[in-house]
Amino acid sequence: MIYLDNAATTKPCSEAVNAAIEAMTDNFGNPSSLHKAGLNAQLAMDKARKIIADSLGAAADNILFTSGATESNNLALRGASAAYGKKRRKIVASAVEHASVDETLSDLESKGFEVVRVSPREDRRFYAEDFVNACDENTVLLTMMYVNNETGYILPVKEVFTAVKRRFKDIITHTDCVQAYMKLPVKANSFNADLISLSGHKIHGVKGIGALYVKKGVRLIPVVTGGKQEKGIRSGTESVPAICAFGAAVEKLQPTISERFEKVSGLKKRLIELISTIDGVEVNSVDDASPYVVNISAAGKRSEIMLHYLESREIYVSSGSACSKGQQSGVPAQFGITGKRADSALRISMTADTTEAELEAFAEALRDGIANVRG
Repeated sequence: MIYLDNAATTKPCSEAVNAAIEAMTDNFGNPSSLHKAGLNAQLAMDKARKIIADSLGAAADNILFTSGATESNNLALRGASAAYGKKRRKIVASAVEHASVDETLSDLESKGFEVVRVSPREDRRFYAEDFVNACDENTVLLTMMYVNNETGYILPVKEVFTAVKRRFKDIITHTDCVQAYMKLPVKANSFNADLISLSGHKIHGVKGIGALYVKKGVRLIPVVTGGKQEKGIRSGTESVPAICAFGAAVEKLQPTISERFEKVSGLKKRLIELISTIDGVEVNSVDDASPYVVNISAAGKRSEIMLHYLESREIYVSSGSACSKGQQSGVPAQFGITGKRADSALRISMTADTTEAELEAFAEALRDGIANVRG
């Protein structure tokens, strides 16, 4: 099997698996219980919380655990808009957000908020000036992902948040860092971020766990109620095994972010060299996009057909965001990818464990698919 769909999910690393097993066998107590078994589970969870906080340059108290980045995004947007949105009713966002942000914004829009979505310019890039101009004294929240999950485009979060905060200091800033965390440096203070969403299963942890960084002093109205866990902001017994796996994955990856980025950059370069020899294949990702995600169009061959052809060769890629279930999200069009080019888009997403031999096998299969499948 050649797995090139790591933006959808990653294979759990052995450290994460072992940490989850240990939590299920040795530290299986409820962390809210007052006896020793509960305390041991709490201590294991505290260790993971500190590891994740340290990676962001934050304090452990800044980290709330959730069921995943979708919940983190919902909590950030709904919680902040409820806390601060009684008088300020505008939300500004990039036009290329993940569905968990975009659909939440649409729901808030139906509840009376004005949502302004800022698109990239004709050069397919975002500019801080456009976000500053979209904000005003009525703006409660600004949300902008760091790395786009479909194209790998790196959005100028630091520049945008800094410029907006300089002019409108009370606007709450939120960034979805799911495709950036443990791949690019993510530091809360340097970003001027009030809220940061993270996911465990995108970084070789397990599914069902996410985190939300909340800057000290920022208020959120709970979305899930019923207990006092996670400071009363996110009720429900914490998934200690998943949390421990998350912490173990971060502990393993944090020291090698630069090294792995350099390796994957080389893999991206090799991939583009390989596919550049195939007639009709176009690269949709910009040159300075995250090397972990490469979006291409396969000579007008419909994505779904090509995806299943590659699957028959035991090569796994994606036609877009896994959360869209194969439906086009509208994000490619924002980057000028339309018509047949959009219909034939494929997303190849790698890790530092990906090999050149796997990319060569993919390119060979892609060439055969273009020659043999009907569009």
